[in-house]
Amino acid sequence: MHDTNPRIVEVVPLADYRLLLTFGSGDRRVFDMRPYLDKGVFAELKTPGLFNTVRVCFDTIEWSNGADLCPEVLYSQSVPVEECEAALPDGTTAR
Repeated sequence: MHDTNPRIVEVVPLADYRLLLTFGSGDRRVFDMRPYLDKGVFAELKTPGLFNTVRVCFDTIEWSNGADLCPEVLYSQSVPVEECEAALPDGTTAR
């Protein structure tokens, strides 16, 4: 089911420039930032310390350098946690 008005309520930075996103609908999805890291302000996020400054801001996310992405892109370009092999913060895998 596609969330027509996605709203992010929690973000956790993961290894390999991925983000664990929790949406207001309860959906938990993983977004891969790697394709964006050679584009404009996002290139600065290659620095792990800066990448890890990600936080929820209003209904989306932003980093301390001002970079942000709209929640619709974050939802449509992410995959459900169940389909992802990303390591979760508690050391388990998403599968």
